[in-house]
Amino acid sequence: MTKFRSSNAALSSKTYDRNEIEKSTDNIYEAISIIAKRTAQINLDMKSELHEKLDEFATHNDSLEEIFENKEQIEVSKFYERLPKPHALAIEEWFNDKIYHRNTEESAS
Repeated sequence: MTKFRSSNAALSSKTYDRNEIEKSTDNIYEAISIIAKRTAQINLDMKSELHEKLDEFATHNDSLEEIFENKEQIEVSKFYERLPKPHALAIEEWFNDKIYHRNTEESAS
């Protein structure tokens, strides 16, 4: 949770300079592909972390009478809703050179 909280990623939609995005690969499609793969990784991390937190509040009874709104569970969910979206985190990492990538076609030659 702390790694997502400490991010300076945009909380809303933002326009980025295409030249800045493709600067390290010289190919916009390759850059977007790398960012998309990192976005999927971040999304998976956030989901698993959220499910871990929510499982702490889960009741394992099958009875419908036992289902009720848990205030702490709602607060955890709201916290994750307020975090930057995975694509914004991935783009921030891309601009800060925190995503490792290599072209496997060039290294095979």
